[in-house]
Amino acid sequence: MKKIFFTLALTFLGVFAMAQNATLPTGISLKTLDGKTVQSSVIQNEGKPIIISFWATWCKPCNSELDAIKEVYEEWQESTGVKLVAVSIDDARSSARVKPWVDGKDWPYEVYLDPNKDLARAMNVGADVPYAFIINGKGEIVWQHKGYQPGSEEELIEAVKKVLAEEE
Repeated sequence: MKKIFFTLALTFLGVFAMAQNATLPTGISLKTLDGKTVQSSVIQNEGKPIIISFWATWCKPCNSELDAIKEVYEEWQESTGVKLVAVSIDDARSSARVKPWVDGKDWPYEVYLDPNKDLARAMNVGADVPYAFIINGKGEIVWQHKGYQPGSEEELIEAVKKVLAEEE
């Protein structure tokens, strides 16, 4: 019982810390779709908001969310300047499928691989994906959401617009 309580307390504290405008972790190794190693500090958008979406090829809601956003992404970029970065948590065994998957979907996003889940762990993301974050122009994590239902992308863009309004 103590162990369960301790685990729940740590989880709550992790979520609470994230809600207090934590910054995007830097210095964490990711892979590009071409297999090059880069640091998480490459995730930038010239002072404009960034959506980071953790996903996996095997996750149907993840793919539904990224497909739905694809339909409105160009409009989002024009109206808000937002950039979406999709971070795959596919492990080493399935990460070879990510590039063909992304190419087949024709997603216009920056895509990185996090096969050891180092960035996901640093941002308190478990295997329960999709998990989206909004990073403001200062690099602070200002919003997060787990899961996807059709139409949730509207909540996401409204949150981006709110972030922009708060920065003005």
